[in-house]
Amino acid sequence: MTDQYLDVDEPIQEITAESIINQTLDIIATAKSMPLSSSVMVSRDELTSLLQSALECLPDELRQARWLLREREEFLAERTREAEALMEDVRAQAERMVQRTEIVRQANSVAQRILDDANDEARTMRHEAEDFCDQKLAGMEIVLDRLTRTVQSGRSRLAAAPVETEAADDAAGTEEDGFFDQDLS
Repeated sequence: MTDQYLDVDEPIQEITAESIINQTLDIIATAKSMPLSSSVMVSRDELTSLLQSALECLPDELRQARWLLREREEFLAERTREAEALMEDVRAQAERMVQRTEIVRQANSVAQRILDDANDEARTMRHEAEDFCDQKLAGMEIVLDRLTRTVQSGRSRLAAAPVETEAADDAAGTEEDGFFDQDLS
């Protein structure tokens, strides 16, 4: 039935739901009007047959369209998952970098604190050592001062007593001769 409405002079085209619907519209547009009415008279069997053919053509096209839509949705979903995974990786890497930066900052802070403490302790130890040495040197200075005074006093006595020591030596020498006379016999 549908063959009678296809134009034989036209090159053979694929029969699609769209072409069948266009034929149906042409039939309705060229249908004869009913007398005294705006309604038209069309063959029910003819239109039913054309619409049935259109329905039979629709599933292939709809199936293809649905398949394309599904493919598009799957493609978009896959790309969305990849983008989310990439963003998660980027976030994790950024967090690791921030943590590394924080760890480095903390390590530098701890190292600086240790250096400051070591410098303070070294300064304290140096001051304590200087104080200890100063105390010991002060003690030695006092001892040396006394020793110097004693040496000076002894030298002064020795310098003033040479005449008296000679007379005492002569007197002691005679005593010695007499004192040790028991050894001589």
